[in-house]
Amino acid sequence: MNKIRKGDEVVVLTGKDRGRRGTVLRRVDDERVVVEGVNRVKKHVRPNPLKGEVGGIVEKEMPIHVSNVALFNPATQKGERIGIKTLEDGRKVRFFKSNGELVNA
Repeated sequence: MNKIRKGDEVVVLTGKDRGRRGTVLRRVDDERVVVEGVNRVKKHVRPNPLKGEVGGIVEKEMPIHVSNVALFNPATQKGERIGIKTLEDGRKVRFFKSNGELVNA
C-alpha cells in the first residue's frame, strides 16, 4: 500500500520548491510522483508539422521523489508522516502519525 497516492495534497520538504503545496497528479513509479505546480522545468520543443505541434518553450512538471514530500494534514496545517494500520474488519487504512487521525481518501 502506497503512503502517497494520486489526488493527495502534499507539501514539499526539500529542494527549490520547499514549502509549496500541491496535488499529486500521477505516480511515475514506486519512488516518484508528479506534483501540480512543483519542480517545473522549461523544455525546448521542436515543431512537428506532421502532428500539428508548434515549437517553442514549454513549462512542464517533472517527477519528485516521495521522500521529499509529506501528506498535508488539514487539522494541523502542516505536512506530516503517514502510517498504515489494519482495522478489525481487515481493511488497511492510512493514518497521521502525529495525532492518529485517519486520512480521508
